[in-house]
Amino acid sequence: MIGWIVLAVIVLIALAAVQIYNRLVALRNRYRNAFAQIDVQLKRRYDLIPNLVESVKGYLAHERQTLEAVISARNAAWTAGQAAAAHPGEAGAMRNLSGAESALTGALGRLMVLVEQYPNLKADQRMAQLMEELTSTENKVAFARQAYNDAVMVYNTARETFPAVLFATALGFQPAGLFEVSAPAEREAPKVQF
Repeated sequence: MIGWIVLAVIVLIALAAVQIYNRLVALRNRYRNAFAQIDVQLKRRYDLIPNLVESVKGYLAHERQTLEAVISARNAAWTAGQAAAAHPGEAGAMRNLSGAESALTGALGRLMVLVEQYPNLKADQRMAQLMEELTSTENKVAFARQAYNDAVMVYNTARETFPAVLFATALGFQPAGLFEVSAPAEREAPKVQF
């Protein structure tokens, strides 16, 4: 009789562990998918930036440093994005991506200030279209970041609550890092005004 009770307890513990494992896998996949959505929007942003720079080159020929800073920041952000995509949720990769994105946002902000100083450039139809696409993309990036952070929060909460906390680390479920922006000024998308 005692043997059957011990066996039943072992089976119940095994079933609970399987259920916890499956839930953590589902939540980990959810935050990885959410990061993939950020990655899609960031790639769109990175693709828009060279077109934007090409559009303003003729008008801002004497502002070469600003244009080079934008391209350099874009390349650094793209590289950090690739590293984060290889390890979504890893705190260090997310920190590097956040820093690179902040630098890119700052460089784009400086470019937008320069664009404001050139009425002919502001009136250019292609430039207006690129600016609209960039603004739209910035909004999509912000939304994707929020969805990612929400998914990470649910995952981290699930792995840190009882009884999952007893199994999570042993089963290889590490905490996921949030996509955070550190400086308050970097929390805003570049302002685009015409």
